[in-house]
Formats: sequence, structure tokens, C-alpha cells
Amino acid sequence: MKAYYIKQYKKGGDLQFGDLPNPTIKDHQVLVEIHAASVNLLDSKIRDGEFKILLPYKMPLVLGHDVAGIIREVGSKVKNFKVGDEIYSRPSDYNIGTFAEFIAINEEDIALKPNNLTMEEAASIPLVGLTAWQALVEKADLKKADKVFIQAGSGGVGTFAIQLAKHLGLKVTTTASEKSFDFLKTLGTDVLIDYKTQNFEDILTDYDFVLNSQDAKTLYKSFDVVKKGGKIISISGPPTPLLADELHLPWYIKIILKFLSSKVRNKAKKEGINYDFLFMKASGNQLKEITKLIETGIIRPVIDKVFEFSQTNEAMKYVESGRAKGKVVIKIR
Repeated sequence: MKAYYIKQYKKGGDLQFGDLPNPTIKDHQVLVEIHAASVNLLDSKIRDGEFKILLPYKMPLVLGHDVAGIIREVGSKVKNFKVGDEIYSRPSDYNIGTFAEFIAINEEDIALKPNNLTMEEAASIPLVGLTAWQALVEKADLKKADKVFIQAGSGGVGTFAIQLAKHLGLKVTTTASEKSFDFLKTLGTDVLIDYKTQNFEDILTDYDFVLNSQDAKTLYKSFDVVKKGGKIISISGPPTPLLADELHLPWYIKIILKFLSSKVRNKAKKEGINYDFLFMKASGNQLKEITKLIETGIIRPVIDKVFEFSQTNEAMKYVESGRAKGKVVIKIR
């Protein structure tokens, strides 16, 4: 099969294009003919080697964490899917590789594609959808009318999280450039802050929840807007020692994470705020719940640009530029 892959970690390097063996499936896996994939900053971070301690991948490594396609083969113990099903998925860690013509995916990580979406639209959803779901539904413990601050509203996670938060009855604030304000209002945003001219920490107070997706400086400023007893969930770090337990990592990794997160954990404890790091997990069951919201029109995909398979490296660079509004998708078939 044709695929884009790396043979070694290299910051900012292009992915190599070439032939790799077709995947072979295990008993609980399906073989998916990939029609579309989307690009996430996570792909760049893995290419750069930022996660090599947490996720020690074998080389060559095909990148790509989102997929929409058609099942062409099923394992002997697969119960809920059949050949010909149109599916979408965020494959689990160690099973990524959607910048390719085929991929083997665990049955538990897939869901039927929403029937009102194209392959390209469906491929834009899984990673950002699951990230928002796990932050707002699983971890945040929010109630209707709570105030939430979702940073970088026009990004991939932001555009999905805003829609999900409004469905949950929450009051949503976000940061963006002023030219994105009208668009973000259509997603349901209540309060908009122009990050180019305004400091959110000078404007917001007594928030119940912050979803941090930016740098450490922004994370620490977020403590100024959350009320005592509120919660900050970061998807950009620093990871806490709990992650080592979740990923069954060696003891010395847990010590490293304890050191890296000590400052933010101490600040959270001192100010009576709950801090958590979210390392999103694959989940077909949660994707099924997201499908219901999409098929009923509650959530819609937001796509900035679709690239051809031959333009995968250009798509990576475009995502890295930070200019994308919503998701960037690669059309493979």
C-alpha cells in the first residue's frame, strides 16, 4: 500500500512517501480501506519526537490519527461490523497510521460513519470529538448554566467543544481573532475575546471550568479566571503522574511526570482548583454517542481545507502554521 511515514524522529521534517506492506488483521480487528484522514498537531508532535518517552513507537511509523473508510475484511471474533460498513475512528495509540491506503483497527475503536456526513467530513471528527467529549462529559463534572472557557475557539478542538458545551447547556467563552467572531457566534459562543487586543485574565472571573489547549503561560493565567473548587483540564500539558498509571509506564516515567507537573499541581492545590491533564483515548462507544449528535444536527463538522493524498506534507505544514479554522482533511480516495 502507499503511505506517508517516518523512519526516525525529526523536528519539522517531511514525511516519506512510499510502499509499505498491507496491514494484517488480528481476531478483533477490521481492515479499513481509507477514504479520508485528518491532520492534527499530535501528528507533528509525534514526528518531532515529543512523545517518544510516553509512546515508544516502532519504525517505520505511519502517522495519522483520524480515519473514515470502508471495512474490507473482518477478524474472526469481530461481532458488530461487517465487510462493506462505512466507519470512522480514532485508532488507539500504537495502532495509528491513517496517512495510508489501508489500516487495521480494533473493533472497539470504531463506529459507523454518521449517515449525513461525507467521508471527508467524518474524518474530521474522531480525535477532536473524543477530546471534547472526554473533557466536558467524562471529566469536567459540569451542570447546566455553568460558565466554561474554551481556549482557541476556531481550532479543531475548539469548534467541536463549543458546540458540545452549548448542547450541555453551558455558558461558553472563547478566544479568537475578531475576524472569526461571526463564525463562532453561529456555533453558539456567548462571550468572545480577541486574543490580539484583550487579555482574558483581565476580563473573566468565577468560571467553573477551563479547557486549556495553549502554552504554559496561558495555562497559568487560566488559574486567575477559575473560581475556588473549579476545574482546569489541559490537553497540552503538563502531564501528571496519573498518566503513567493510565498508560502502564515504568516507575521512572512517573517520577519524571511528577517533577514536570509539580509547579502546576502545587498552584492548583494552593488555590483550591482541580487540575487534570487529558490524554485522549480511543473509544468506539463514545463515537456512537457523538454520531447521534451529528445525525440530529446538534453538532456539525467544521473543515477549513481538504488536501489530496499527494499533498500530505503540505497539509501538515498548514496545520502547523496555526491558520486553520476547524479541521484539515486529506482525501485519500
